[in-house]
Amino acid sequence: MSSYFRDDGLQQLVKQLNAEHVSNDESDAPRSESGEPALGRPSDERISSLLRQMIAVRATDLHLVVGVPPAFRVNGDIRYLSDEPLAAVVLASLIPTSRSLEELNHRGSIDFSLAATVGEETRYRYRINVHRQRGVLAASVRVLPTRIPSLADLNLPASLLELTKAPRGLVLVCGPTGSGKSTTLAALIDDINRTQARHIITIEDPLEYEHRNIRGLVEQIEIHRDAPSFAEALRSALRQDPDVILVGEMRDLETVSIALTAAETGHLVFSTLHTSGPAQAVNRIVDVYPSSQQTQVYKQIALSLHAVLHQKMLPRLDGRGIVPAVELLIANIAVRHQIRNGKLEGLANEIVLGKRQGMISLDDSLEELMAKQLVSHAEAVVRANSPEDLRGGTSTDAQNRRRIDRS
Repeated sequence: MSSYFRDDGLQQLVKQLNAEHVSNDESDAPRSESGEPALGRPSDERISSLLRQMIAVRATDLHLVVGVPPAFRVNGDIRYLSDEPLAAVVLASLIPTSRSLEELNHRGSIDFSLAATVGEETRYRYRINVHRQRGVLAASVRVLPTRIPSLADLNLPASLLELTKAPRGLVLVCGPTGSGKSTTLAALIDDINRTQARHIITIEDPLEYEHRNIRGLVEQIEIHRDAPSFAEALRSALRQDPDVILVGEMRDLETVSIALTAAETGHLVFSTLHTSGPAQAVNRIVDVYPSSQQTQVYKQIALSLHAVLHQKMLPRLDGRGIVPAVELLIANIAVRHQIRNGKLEGLANEIVLGKRQGMISLDDSLEELMAKQLVSHAEAVVRANSPEDLRGGTSTDAQNRRRIDRS
């Protein structure tokens, strides 16, 4: 659903933000502590304005397509703040270097992160994908908090912190694009960094959250800047005495193979997959391998897997953003047996049976969100595994909204 976003209060806030001073000295363009390019050059003025508007309207994403007005994602919907089409020269100013432009021409898309500045102070960071569509440039921009959120900030169960205490194993966070996988991982890594004296290596493309050394030692490797590929970075990381490794994505056979071996041999490995549930996550890993190796891979996953966390985003009942519903599979003896024998259809039942061991079913998560009046029954039903079993509660959604408004 798309709509023009017209709100006098927000428009006034946008004007105020755009009136703030932005450095225009191209020879001394500010950079973030990680060395990322920061906005502030004359050609960036329209982009700078749009990035500030993202913050003003509390958008999670900004979509830019040459010849089309900029579109913001607010509370899950696509909305336009103006009807002025975007010029190619404006979007091209996002591309940080001539090397990035060459990579774009060669691959068709590039990923990088960017720091937007006001004066000399870094205000916000953004994850950006620039690509081509119908022969013209386009970009998707996601705003990243400068402070790493906690699980409580994200409305995630505190029990997920138990995932950080495992001495070894593979922890997968799965879900569709935009479901908050990277942010959840950042929160888990931050907790390890604050509470455990461990050596943590993150491998990302691009680097999203900056971790400062607290109790742990954190090294952050960015693909294409610090290493040529995930596989090369991961292979090198295993020679650097790590306790915890975060692999931003597992796209190819070599990366998956190294990650499974690392999880098997004494490392706690976190990664993400774009799948719709725990069973699909296991299937995705197995499908990377040739059919002749897949029986053995089921056995390896059964040995190395620690947990699979699946999350979906739902619009909040009060209209104040989105909130996650989660499903958590923990690899106990029964789960390992199911995976070893390739009986993945039984994992859903193991989640229900494993509640006392900390497992969480998606439907129970949705029930809790409804009980807290965070999501509507109608939204929960659409996403539930067993919609007919969801309890609607004693209050209607309209009554819930009135109660929230009065509070």
